[in-house]
Amino acid sequence: MSDSKIVEWSKLDNASKIFPATCSYREPKVFRIACELFEDVDKDILQKALDATMERFPLYKSVLRSGVFWFYFETSDIRPIVEEETNPVCAPIYRKYERNLLFRVFYYKRRINLEVFHALSDGTGALWFMKTMVYHYLLIKHKDELEGKVQELNYNASISEKMDDSFMRHYPGWDLKKQFERNKKEDKVKKAYHIKGRRNEENRVKVIEGGMSAKAVLEQAHKYNTTMTVFLAALFITSIYQDMPLRKKGCPVILSIPVNLRQFFKSETVRNFFSTINVGYRLKKKDLQLDEVIKSLNESFKKELTEESLSRHLNKLIFVERNPVVRIVPLPLKKFVLRIANWAVDLGITAALSNVGRIEMPEGFEKYIYQFSVIPNVRRPQMAVCTYGDRLVVSFASPFRETELQKNFFRSLAEMGIKVDICSN
Repeated sequence: MSDSKIVEWSKLDNASKIFPATCSYREPKVFRIACELFEDVDKDILQKALDATMERFPLYKSVLRSGVFWFYFETSDIRPIVEEETNPVCAPIYRKYERNLLFRVFYYKRRINLEVFHALSDGTGALWFMKTMVYHYLLIKHKDELEGKVQELNYNASISEKMDDSFMRHYPGWDLKKQFERNKKEDKVKKAYHIKGRRNEENRVKVIEGGMSAKAVLEQAHKYNTTMTVFLAALFITSIYQDMPLRKKGCPVILSIPVNLRQFFKSETVRNFFSTINVGYRLKKKDLQLDEVIKSLNESFKKELTEESLSRHLNKLIFVERNPVVRIVPLPLKKFVLRIANWAVDLGITAALSNVGRIEMPEGFEKYIYQFSVIPNVRRPQMAVCTYGDRLVVSFASPFRETELQKNFFRSLAEMGIKVDICSN
């Protein structure tokens, strides 16, 4: 009888397909989630926690392979090994001719880091993996204090739910002819202002992180009758305008905002299940007013964040994938077309903002966990936000050496009376 292990494979979801086709050493499509503790990390215990987590997330055992028409995931028996941090932030993970896992776990002093190639998962899916790993770590490390005293994590999805391709599950399947006509009307890209700068050496990512009170920021947002996301997006836009050359002041500043579709469509998948909306502002007056930017963004968010609008966008994405002509085109040609499409989309985007939201851990863990943070993948200046307890962390990642944008942003918060703790890589 053969002892060979059966190898399983699965197709990439709709959002995943763009990442292996467009990644490069300059744009590796890698993002990071970090958890900083109040104590130094124990490598051996973190390895045990990672091993336990892998049993609950079989997707993370996958390697990426390329076929004739599309990329696909293939199961592997590779065991991920915890290492001390030595690589630059968000260094490349996927390499075409290497059979590697699509994530890595490492630590540095008090910080546990998870870096993920975006084809494997989105921020929400990776956060579930990270929370599970931290949960196991703290239970093992502080067994006497926590065993039998803390609740289970509230993520109890089945394996099939975690592996679900939620794009296809919620594909509305509207009339193809109407969708084609709608796409032609919507595909006109308005060119946005692009931030320029001197690239960091060896394409490294410059990270500047600001920690502050979530309550204090929310109070400021409420003064403008808006949400935290809109408030921070408006500050981001005004910070960009402050450093914009005078001759460019008439250009619109457009932010790309990832949207977690699990908030609108039932899904427990750890795979990618997100869409993006573009919101922005064009300076109409000589003086830039924060309240005017917030008012404009409020209207844009209200218009874009509806189930109907997101369903229309989801349908548009799946329509392209299911097009009979596209399906029979060989992978090398598909990659070329996807790169062109990615370039065209970039013309209409200035920067990106991702709000992962409030991160919840079981009661009793707060005396061990200081904060969480997120560093997005970078092909332009980007900002990522997350909250744990009252600790709000805003992380700027940029391919450029210049830091005026980040200074403008954090200075604006400080002028509102919000204390900000700054650190950088």
